[in-house]
Amino acid sequence: MQSEGAGASGATRWEMKRNCSITPNQLLAAYLGLCAVSLAIGVFFLVQGAAMVLGFAGLELALVGAAMLVFARHAGDRESVSLHGRRVQVEQFDAGVLSRNEFRAEWLRVEPAAGQGSLVEISGQGRSIKLGRFVRPELRAELASEMRQALRRACLCEPPERHASDRPTTR
Repeated sequence: MQSEGAGASGATRWEMKRNCSITPNQLLAAYLGLCAVSLAIGVFFLVQGAAMVLGFAGLELALVGAAMLVFARHAGDRESVSLHGRRVQVEQFDAGVLSRNEFRAEWLRVEPAAGQGSLVEISGQGRSIKLGRFVRPELRAELASEMRQALRRACLCEPPERHASDRPTTR
């Protein structure tokens, strides 16, 4: 979890990413190396008269490739929460699909979804989102507390946003 305090723009941002020890490009290089070694062994045994080894090497490479593809597809998953004035924007990137939601800070509630160590649930305006998949369970309460404090500061410091429906009418 990476939290950036209010900077020159007055925004606060929490960035939560999957902890991956290998990038998708490094994974591809490792897979290609594995393919080269397995196919070389398979061809050696094919020349020796054991054609079945090459077939099993191909099956092994297909299964390992499928597992690596699933891993690589989720390697870039992340969640981010941005607080700009009284607007809160939540982005969740899961397997190449981006979902974006926006809330007004004064209507937002932040609390654990089920109990100690559970995901953090933010809700408001008839919607709710669970966050913190990439945060260790023992740190999720700290994340919720930090978000609540930032929301309180934003609601106390910023003047309320005026909307067309909030303007006084003259008759």
